[in-house]
Amino acid sequence: MDEQDRRALVVEDDADIRALLVEVLGQAGFTVDTTGSGRDALGLAQRLDPDLVTLDLGLPDLDGVEVCRRLRAAGLEAYVIMLTARDEEIDRLIGLEIGADDYLSKPFSPRELRARAMAMMRRPRRSSGPGSTGSTRSADDEVAALRLGELSVDVDGRIATLAGAELDLTRTEFDLLATLLSGPRRVWTRETLLNQVWGTAWARDFHLIEVHIANLRRKLGDDSRSGRWIRTVRGVGYRLGPGV
Repeated sequence: MDEQDRRALVVEDDADIRALLVEVLGQAGFTVDTTGSGRDALGLAQRLDPDLVTLDLGLPDLDGVEVCRRLRAAGLEAYVIMLTARDEEIDRLIGLEIGADDYLSKPFSPRELRARAMAMMRRPRRSSGPGSTGSTRSADDEVAALRLGELSVDVDGRIATLAGAELDLTRTEFDLLATLLSGPRRVWTRETLLNQVWGTAWARDFHLIEVHIANLRRKLGDDSRSGRWIRTVRGVGYRLGPGV
């Protein structure tokens, strides 16, 4: 993605924090739009199609969890970073479960926010399929695909299918699945997955892995007991299951 094409939507009702976010993301090369209203954010996101949304949970008109849910239901592919107060752990986890990609607790480090945003932008948006952006490919173009049984991931097109049916994955769920499939016999530690998918290895972010793995398992029709697609290696991380 060309840095000049990056667009961020800041949804934050605190004017000081909003100004800080505009400055930090602007320095990172984003064109930044802002709103202090959750309801307005829904319309702006549809019209602007941002690459990144920073979303305050404590909005006055429509809480951030509900905004995130509606954005995902509308097919928004942007990465979503939630900004939370320290006592909002339950809401934070709910937000991750319904499609947010990451979170930062207030007060947050501007340097850390920028680093996480830049790590996300190193992962391309899907280039084909419904609601896609970017270039398209001809039928003769080679497709980079990863497979395990009936599960297939088209890396270039950013499309995952199971038994021929396309999976409705968030961008982070897709990135996590593609990473796991890239090393089918490998045990992936939580630290490595955080580095590969989120661009961070901070121990306090391990719940990011756990929540997104749980979401991914649910969409694959899998669970931790059967481990058909994803198996937990206790005390270490995850590896692929047999796929049968």
